[in-house]
Amino acid sequence: MLLFEVRNLGLTEVNMVRHKIKDFSELWKSIPWKKFRKNLFRLQRRLFKAIQAEDKRRARNLQKLILKSFAARLLAVRQVSQLNTGKKTAGIDGVKSLNFKQRFALAERLLTANEWKHSKLREIPIPKKDGTTRMLKVPTMADRAWQCLVKYALEPAHEALFHARSYGFRPGRSAHDAQKILFRVC
Repeated sequence: MLLFEVRNLGLTEVNMVRHKIKDFSELWKSIPWKKFRKNLFRLQRRLFKAIQAEDKRRARNLQKLILKSFAARLLAVRQVSQLNTGKKTAGIDGVKSLNFKQRFALAERLLTANEWKHSKLREIPIPKKDGTTRMLKVPTMADRAWQCLVKYALEPAHEALFHARSYGFRPGRSAHDAQKILFRVC
């Protein structure tokens, strides 16, 4: 499957065999991220409209399409391995970072998202001011990528059901936005 999709990026199977791990880095860097973000956003927008139109069948199919999308899988892997602030935090498996070949392998592994089995969580005790401790639980890199991929499929459906003036726990919304609206109304 990876060979087919890599072929779409410009490599043939023969060239793929000749390439070494360093060439995976060139391949990773040459991925058209802006195009992939547009493709994912287009699917998410279609999902949003399907939920608003109350077309559950089409919405479910679009969510499945997002979960299987090559662009969404690569973007999820990139998000957790390169962009997140906690990208160097290891889970129970001890993996702190992924090389380029491992990123492609993880993207392939995310294709079986409906059969995903979570790994155990790494527990880190954090002392509190009152002398007790709380446990910080850290998932593995693969689990974080899977969660990010599922978020891409669930978030548009979740957003479509909210009221336009709802500001609690929504991406891109804050208390300052609510204050602005109150100021304009009053």
